[in-house]
Amino acid sequence: MLSRFSPKLGIDLGTTSILVFVPGIGIVLNEPSVVALSSDNQVLAVGSVAKEMIGRTPDNVHAYRPLKNGVIADYRVTEIMLRHFIRQALNRFNFFRPEVLISVPAGVTSTERRAVIEAAIKAGAKNAYVVKEPILAAIGAGIPIHEPRGHMIADIGGGTIDVAVISLGGIVASNSVKCAGNRIDEAIIDYVKKTRNLSIGEKTAEEVKITIGSALPLEEELTMEVRGIDIVTGLPRVTEIKTNEIVRAIGKELRDMVKAVKDVFQETPPELASDIMNGGIIMTGGTSQLRNFPELIRRRTGVKAILADQALFCVVKGTGIALDHLDTYKKTIITKR
Repeated sequence: MLSRFSPKLGIDLGTTSILVFVPGIGIVLNEPSVVALSSDNQVLAVGSVAKEMIGRTPDNVHAYRPLKNGVIADYRVTEIMLRHFIRQALNRFNFFRPEVLISVPAGVTSTERRAVIEAAIKAGAKNAYVVKEPILAAIGAGIPIHEPRGHMIADIGGGTIDVAVISLGGIVASNSVKCAGNRIDEAIIDYVKKTRNLSIGEKTAEEVKITIGSALPLEEELTMEVRGIDIVTGLPRVTEIKTNEIVRAIGKELRDMVKAVKDVFQETPPELASDIMNGGIIMTGGTSQLRNFPELIRRRTGVKAILADQALFCVVKGTGIALDHLDTYKKTIITKR
């Protein structure tokens, strides 16, 4: 349970969204990782309010994401964002500095890891720990990671796909590739521009991906009306897009993500590979929810892929479980300041 005097927070620090977990309570916050700044660097909005401003701001306001590919691209703004969300999550526990456990991509460098810890401390944390996302995703998905068995996790978020084979509480083989949900959005924007002479924003591209997107062609295609600016005339225009067009548009990005999984298999010892064939590849993260993605992985690797329950929340739930059992996890997986 949450101690009154030493609150604990688990943070899934994602490229597209930040989730905060309080042990004994659950997920208390799920906000876009976006900050809006004025031209003189004053913070105007954080989270969902700032996300609404993307693509809609005047020249003197800039709304953007301070995290790129799962790591800090703008240190000062990340610190501001973390402070805002820590205060919001703590609410009445504001007098006490919390212990914070934060997720980082599997391929994070020691410098990037230090940057996350420093940002958390400066944002008001008493202590900050970092744990690699595939480990937290596995814990959150209910996988017994301390067993002497091989488990493969593919955590696919906005900035990165993190694939790892876990056994005896540690990572045996892993791969982190900077190709995930955001790259799919960019591919959709490019496709609509090339085939329709229509310029659309990232919010529209994300809606297309969620509403009609698929990793495999559909016999009964879904369709969607898309609004944008005609590149030739400069005037607003509407066009219709179908699912199988999106499948073609995002083909390269999907191949890169499948390759990330295959590359980890090549590094996996045979006994653990055998375990994975029996248990399947567990998929977590928001982008893993793309239609037919598990089936695409199965077809390309020959190993069944299973979408975890509440795939979007596995990492943040893992932070909560790790915080509840800090002594168990400190020895094997946690890096502290």
